[in-house]
Amino acid sequence: MWKYIVPVLLILLFICNHTLAQNADIESSADDPFKVQGYKSGYENVPQFGGPGSVGSILREDNELKQPLLRIRVLDGLLKPWFEFKNKVKEKTGLSFGTDYTAIYQVATESPGEDDTAGGIWRLFGNWTLLGKESGNTGSIVFKVENRHGLGTNISPQSFGFNLGYIGLTAAPYNNFGWGLTNLYWQQKLFEGRFSFIAGIVDATDYLNIYGLVNPWISFSNLALITGPTIPVPNQGLGAAFGAMITDHIYLIGGIADTNGDPTDPFENFDTFFEDNEYFTHIEIGLTTSQQRIYFDNVHLTFWHSDERESLAIPSDWGVAFNASKFINDSWMPFLRGGFSDKGTGVVKDSISTGIGYYFSGSTDLIGLGLNWGNPSDSSLDDQYTVELFYRFQLAQNIAITPDVQFLLDPALNPEENFIVVFGIRVRVAL
Repeated sequence: MWKYIVPVLLILLFICNHTLAQNADIESSADDPFKVQGYKSGYENVPQFGGPGSVGSILREDNELKQPLLRIRVLDGLLKPWFEFKNKVKEKTGLSFGTDYTAIYQVATESPGEDDTAGGIWRLFGNWTLLGKESGNTGSIVFKVENRHGLGTNISPQSFGFNLGYIGLTAAPYNNFGWGLTNLYWQQKLFEGRFSFIAGIVDATDYLNIYGLVNPWISFSNLALITGPTIPVPNQGLGAAFGAMITDHIYLIGGIADTNGDPTDPFENFDTFFEDNEYFTHIEIGLTTSQQRIYFDNVHLTFWHSDERESLAIPSDWGVAFNASKFINDSWMPFLRGGFSDKGTGVVKDSISTGIGYYFSGSTDLIGLGLNWGNPSDSSLDDQYTVELFYRFQLAQNIAITPDVQFLLDPALNPEENFIVVFGIRVRVAL
């Protein structure tokens, strides 16, 4: 039944959004809570390291006033003291923090196994700026705690793609690991922010091979269109990274991370990092129009190396990834991305992606279309292709809904199917 209900629901949501948006009066009245000074938390200058999915970027994004489809003034009025409290905490202590909950449901038209999946992730994250507030050379503690769990289905969304015979992740971060510490590091800025470094428990996907549509919470879901499927990015664990503006337009990012990181056992990370000595390293050189638009207007090459993991019999590997993207008129974002790996220890050995995103004028709505070609590591398997289309609309000031459809063409592990459609919907509540 869900195979038919979910696609119809997604179509109705899209039609209703545009119909209501055209008829809605988006002008704010004098008693509109959106216009009250201090409604949001004053996080526009939170120090950040990384792209749209990093803690600093999330805090800034959630701080912005939205132009939602629905103006739920009762709810907004009830939440106003919460954001005022967050602002006061920041002013007094330097602590900026937020929390969110994201749930996803996906259903496939054909499957040799489970045909639907659902999961949720609750997160608490923040940046505690302790040094350099006046100089701009800030020193901060960055943290993020998560609980990732299933929602009543037999398989996690992260495993759903392989369940369909597709080599890839149709919902990249949504696994069932339970409680995890995914960020706890020191972030230091120097030379008026032109040089930054972090050290501690890091998530390499925050800053590795990023671009403007890399955030799996509010843009693409498929791994092929976010960090990149050719890179064997380790789980969150001990590591360090730096970023430097070499000139006004050329930047350099590099880092090291534990290939055996485990966010569910933070203390074990010290043993694996200092005793196993199996590391993932990377260096990236890129070109941008300015430091402020580093992941909007971006051309880069990323070189990476992963050590052999003896306990898992995974060989050492290396590869190259590239990105070219441009934010045109602050609305259109075309992109071309790809990667190559020597041994294919990532999800696939070779990959090329292209597509475009569009931010609707006067709102925070976003539509994106992406296409990917993937070459499996096993040479006996055929190439596979992916198309993803999503539309994120701001239902209310703190609630976003993202209908999503993915077309899996010639899934490499399921040669009996030439075409599988995965319908999905994400709901995110941000406080």
